[in-house]
Amino acid sequence: MRAVLGPRKTIEQTLAAADVEGSRLRRELGAFDLFLLGVGVIVGAGIFVLTGTAAAGGAGPAISVSFAVAAVVCALSALCYAEFSAMVPAAGSAYTYAYATVGQLVAFIIGWDLVLEFTIGASAVAVGFAGYLDSLLDQVFGVTLPEAIAAPPGDGGSVNVFAIAVVALVGALLVRGVRLSARFNTWMVALTVLVLLVVIVVGGSEIRTANWEPFNPGGWDGIVDGAAVVFFAYIGFDIVATTAEEARRPQRDLPIGILGSLALVTVLYVAVALVVTGMRPFAQLDSAAPVADAFKAADRDWIAAFVYAGALVAILNTVLVLMLGQSRVAFAMARDRLLPARLGTTHPRWGTPHRVTLLTVGAVAALAGFVPLTTLAELVSIGTLFAFSLVAAGVLVLRRSDPGRERPFRVPALPVVALGAIAGCVYLATKLDGSTWVRFLVWMALGLVVYTGWSRHRALAGRA
Repeated sequence: MRAVLGPRKTIEQTLAAADVEGSRLRRELGAFDLFLLGVGVIVGAGIFVLTGTAAAGGAGPAISVSFAVAAVVCALSALCYAEFSAMVPAAGSAYTYAYATVGQLVAFIIGWDLVLEFTIGASAVAVGFAGYLDSLLDQVFGVTLPEAIAAPPGDGGSVNVFAIAVVALVGALLVRGVRLSARFNTWMVALTVLVLLVVIVVGGSEIRTANWEPFNPGGWDGIVDGAAVVFFAYIGFDIVATTAEEARRPQRDLPIGILGSLALVTVLYVAVALVVTGMRPFAQLDSAAPVADAFKAADRDWIAAFVYAGALVAILNTVLVLMLGQSRVAFAMARDRLLPARLGTTHPRWGTPHRVTLLTVGAVAALAGFVPLTTLAELVSIGTLFAFSLVAAGVLVLRRSDPGRERPFRVPALPVVALGAIAGCVYLATKLDGSTWVRFLVWMALGLVVYTGWSRHRALAGRA
C-alpha cells in the first residue's frame, strides 16, 4: 500500500522544511488576523450572489436552513482542521496534513485540487467584482463602460480590464507581505460586516411574512441541494489553515481563527437569507445582485447603492484571500519539490513567496480577463468537499498511528465528529451536477499524469 500511496513526510520533517533559510515564511499573524482572514473570504460572493441563486433554484426561504446545514458539515470538518493545523503549523493546509498521514500521492492530488479551486475561484470572483463595478457605475453614477473593455471574448468584448486590474492590485499586496495584506483585509472585513448589519437591520423592517410562504417549497431535497451550492461560501477556514506557518502562536491562534470565523459568518448568512427572502418572493431573487435588487424593489435605492459598494469590498477581499491560499499551497508543494523548486523560495526583503504569487497573478488575470466565467461554484464545492473528507480521515489515521503525539487542540467526540464530517461531505457531493463530477475527475486524471511523469521522481520525501 505504501508503494502505491508514496512516502509520508513525518511532522518533524514538515516543520524542519519550513525552517530552512530562504524558504521560511514570517510569523506575523495573530488570532484576530486569522479570524478576520476567515471572515474576509467567507463573506463574499456567497452572501451577495448565491443566496438568491439557491433560493430561486428550489430551496426558497429555507435557504436559511441550507446555510445552517452546510455550516454543520463545515463545523465538523473545521474541528479536524483545527487539530491538524495546531499540531502541524506549516503552510499547505490539507496538502500538508495528507503528506504526514496518508502519503505523497494523496497529498499531491489534494494540492492539485486546491490549486484548481483557489485559482478558478479567484478568477470567477474577480469577474464578479468587475460585473458589480460595471453595474454600480451604470445604475448609480450613470456611467456606461465600453463593452470592449468590460467583457471578455465570447461575451461581446475584447478583454475584462477591471478584472485584470483587481487581480494585479491584490497581487501587489500579497507580494509586499502578509502583514500589509492582513491590514487591508481588516478594513475590508469591517466595511463588509457593517453593510451586512445594515442589510439585517433596515431589511428587517421591510419583511413581509407572506413571502415566507411556502417556507420550504423543495422539501428536504431542496434544502440539501441548496446546501451543496452554497457550500462554496464556507471555504474560508480552509484558507486560514494555509497560513499556519505565518501565525505567531499557531497552537492557540489557528483554532480560534478557524472556528471563530465560521461561527460569526454562519449567523450573518442565516440572518441575511431570512431578511432577503422575507423582502421579496424567492422566485424573483435569481439575479447577479439579489440582495441589492431586493432593496431596489422596496424603493430603498440608497441602501441598494450601499449594498453594491459593500459587495465590491467583500468580493475584492475574497479575491485577496483566495489568491493568498493558492500561493501558500503551491509554495508548500514547490518546497517539497512536487512543483518546480524555484517556486518554493521567499523574497529576501518581504519574506513572501513572491515567485509563486506572481505566477498565481498571471494565471488568475488571464482567466479573469479573457475567459467568460459564469458559474464555477459547484466545481469549487466538489474539490472542497473532497479535501475536507481527506482531512477528517487523516485525523482518524494519525490518532491511530501516533496516539501519543502532543495535540494542542483535540477534536472532541472522535471518531463521531470525523466520520460525521466525511459522511456529510460525501452526501453533499452526491447532490452536485454530473458535469461537475466529470470536470473534477478530468482535472484529477491530469494531476495523476503530472505526478507519475514528473513530480514523484523529483520529490524530496523518500530520498535516501
